[in-house]
Amino acid sequence: MIASRIATVSALAVSALVAVGLAACAPPQKDAAGGKTDTGVKVAEATSAADFGGMDKLVAAAKAEGELNVIALPPDWANYGAIIKAFSEKYGIKVNSAQPDGSSQEEINAANQQKGKSTAPDVFDLGQSVALANTSMFAPYKVATFGDIPDKLKDPDGTWVNDYGGFMSIGFDSTKVPPVTSVEDLLKPEYHGKVALNGDPTQAGAAFAGVLMAAVAQGGSADDIAPGVEFFAKLNEAGNFLPLDPTPATIESGQTPVVIDWNYLNGTESQKVPGWQVIVPHEALVAGYYYQAINKDAPHPAAARLWQEFLFSDEGQNLYAKGGVRPVRADKMILAGSADRAAFGQLPPIDGPVTVASQEQTDKANKYLADNWAEAIG
Repeated sequence: MIASRIATVSALAVSALVAVGLAACAPPQKDAAGGKTDTGVKVAEATSAADFGGMDKLVAAAKAEGELNVIALPPDWANYGAIIKAFSEKYGIKVNSAQPDGSSQEEINAANQQKGKSTAPDVFDLGQSVALANTSMFAPYKVATFGDIPDKLKDPDGTWVNDYGGFMSIGFDSTKVPPVTSVEDLLKPEYHGKVALNGDPTQAGAAFAGVLMAAVAQGGSADDIAPGVEFFAKLNEAGNFLPLDPTPATIESGQTPVVIDWNYLNGTESQKVPGWQVIVPHEALVAGYYYQAINKDAPHPAAARLWQEFLFSDEGQNLYAKGGVRPVRADKMILAGSADRAAFGQLPPIDGPVTVASQEQTDKANKYLADNWAEAIG
C-alpha cells in the first residue's frame, strides 16, 4: 500500500490480496449478515446505529460476532497499528489484518475472490479512483458524527466517507544523499538509482498522487498529468528511478534513500532513520483524502459498522492525527475543543494553493497512465 476534485485553497491544515491459499480453504462465513437487529432491520442493511436500537445494541451485536477483517492497513500507515489495537481493546473484538502492504485495487480483488467466505474483508480503506469505481460493493452507513463531515468529503447516503488526508512529499536520507529542495532536484546525478515511488500509479493512490505532484511541478495540472509521466520517463532515462516499492524495511536498510509518498508515511521514518527528512514541495502542493467504506458482503456486518463509528469518533480521529494525517472532522473538532492539540500541532504547515484532483480528472489521468506509464518507465 506503500495507494482527488481540483481545488485551490490557501491552506490545508492538517489503502490487498489475501493469499490465494486462504481463499481456497476458508470456511463459509457465518450467517451473520442474514440476522436482524432489535428493530427488525437486517444487520447487513443497517444504515445507522439507530437501526440496531442505539449504539449499545450495535456494540453488543459487534461483540457477538467477535471479529473484524481489515485489509491493506500497514501499522505505520496513518497510525493504523494503534487504531486497530485501541479498537480491539475497547470492544474485545479480534481484528484480523490481511496483507498490510496491499494496494487499493487488491482490496477490491480480495473482496471479490473471498466473497462468501469468513475471511472476506469487512471494510475498505481506498484511494479515490478505486473507491468511486466500486461503489456497488459498498453498504451505505451513516456514523453518529456524519453531520460533522463536509458534504464534499462524503456520499450523501454514507456509501463512502473520506476519513483522512495528507500531502504528497519527498522523504530522503540526508546521510546518503544531498538535501532535496524540489521535485526537479531528483533529476540530478547525485540521486542515481535512489528515487523510489510508492507503488504503481495505475493501481495505487499514493503513486498516482506522486505522478500528479511531478506533473504540477513541471507545469502540468490535474487536467494534464502528461508532464508528470514525462518527468518519470526522464528520471528513468537518467538512471535515477528505482523500480522498487519502498517499505519501512527498505528505507531503514538504505535500499530506498529517496521516497515519493504521503507526508504521514514518510514522516514515520524520521524517528527510525537518523538523518531522514521530509519535504512537501512548495511548488507542487498535492493533497488527497482516502475513502472509508463497508463491504456490502461483510462477514461481520455489525463489527464493520462499529469500526466505522470508532474511526469517525473523537478518539479515532485523534488517533489519525497522531499518525500525521488530517482527520476529516478536523475543523469541527478544533472548534469543539475535542482535538488533541499536540497531535494536531504536528501536522505540516502548508502555505499556498493545493491541488486535489476531481473524479473526472482522476479518470482522465488514469486513462493516460494506462496508455503511457509502462512505456515511460520500461
